[in-house]
Amino acid sequence: MTFSWSSVAMCMKRFRLALIIGVVFAVLFGLLCGTRGEEDSRWVKDLGEGVQVQLQKLIQPLQERLTELEKQTMKKYPEVRYLPESERKRILITGGAGFVGSHLTDRLMMEGHEVTVVDNFFTGRKRNIEQWVGHPNFELINHDVVEPLLIEVDQIYHLACPASPPHYMYNPIKTIKTSSLGTLNMLGLAKRTRARILQASTSEVYGDPQEHPQTEEYWGHVNPIGPRACYDEGKRVAETMCYAYAKQDKVDVRVARIFNTFGPRMHMNDGRVVSNFILQALQDQPITVYGHGKQSRSFQYVSDLVDGLIKLMNSNESSPVNLGNPDEHTIMEFAQIIRSKIGGNSVIQNVAAAEDDPQRRKPDISKAKKILGWEPVVPLDRGLQLTIDYFRNELEHAAKMKVPGKPVE
Repeated sequence: MTFSWSSVAMCMKRFRLALIIGVVFAVLFGLLCGTRGEEDSRWVKDLGEGVQVQLQKLIQPLQERLTELEKQTMKKYPEVRYLPESERKRILITGGAGFVGSHLTDRLMMEGHEVTVVDNFFTGRKRNIEQWVGHPNFELINHDVVEPLLIEVDQIYHLACPASPPHYMYNPIKTIKTSSLGTLNMLGLAKRTRARILQASTSEVYGDPQEHPQTEEYWGHVNPIGPRACYDEGKRVAETMCYAYAKQDKVDVRVARIFNTFGPRMHMNDGRVVSNFILQALQDQPITVYGHGKQSRSFQYVSDLVDGLIKLMNSNESSPVNLGNPDEHTIMEFAQIIRSKIGGNSVIQNVAAAEDDPQRRKPDISKAKKILGWEPVVPLDRGLQLTIDYFRNELEHAAKMKVPGKPVE
């Protein structure tokens, strides 16, 4: 039997209505009988008391059953810390249903803050944050940041923007609008509410760097008209707007330059190295390495990034800060690590190099260590295992939901 709150509510409404009607009739009956003498009045009184006893006997088990059903069907939320009003912040996270945003949402909710997630679900997914829907400290707004938003907040984490190549190359105009107009709207909101805003920038602002490792003082080596430019240049102009608002309107800004990040809740069709290699290895497909495979990347686990974002937001540092893992690997090495961890029959296959693919990428995190006391703590091996387990479960779920004749994506 399927339980429905709507059916319980309807039954209770009908029961209350019947009870009211019964009481009304009892009163009318008593009034009509009031002139029939003391003996009849006593009989009516005894009858009313008997009805009350019988009603109580009927109502009590219904109330007990209703309480039991409420306990069984009430949504169970993760246990959150209690914060007094003076310490609890009203926090807005744009892109909060996405990969990084949803992990940040989890952390801030667990800390006891009031969190509002804004997402247009272009790349975000509702199931990333469904565990919080209905919680009194949580609100979800389906909204595109290219449109103004009227809300009262204390802090803004501006993460909204497609971040993987297939997503931002699919709609480059939308991508640059999100980085420019979206950031403009969030800065306007921060100005009006006097909220502190953290802009999620990227290591892509360094382009194909000629300085290695990259410090925050490096200006970059970029192609403003290449296939990645909609994302790279959008983030560069977003940083420029942040510091223009800081200078002219005294907006309190923070800028995080985020390096390659991986972990659960990544899209399987993300198109980046980690998701591509894991998905291919799990399905015994060739692991495709673009170009010679000697280009390098540095990979941080998502929980490390979330730690860094929160520490930066609550610091006094207003200039850009690199958040990444300085542990550097070539793409070929990384493919071999993935194949070794998963096993299977995948072969590593070199394919044509991607256009404008940076050859080296490694953050200098001296500033983050000194000012924030932050550095990555999750070992690559541990982070990869957690991510592989997540992808394996996703594939199993997709296989169960597979429509006959349609391949699993």
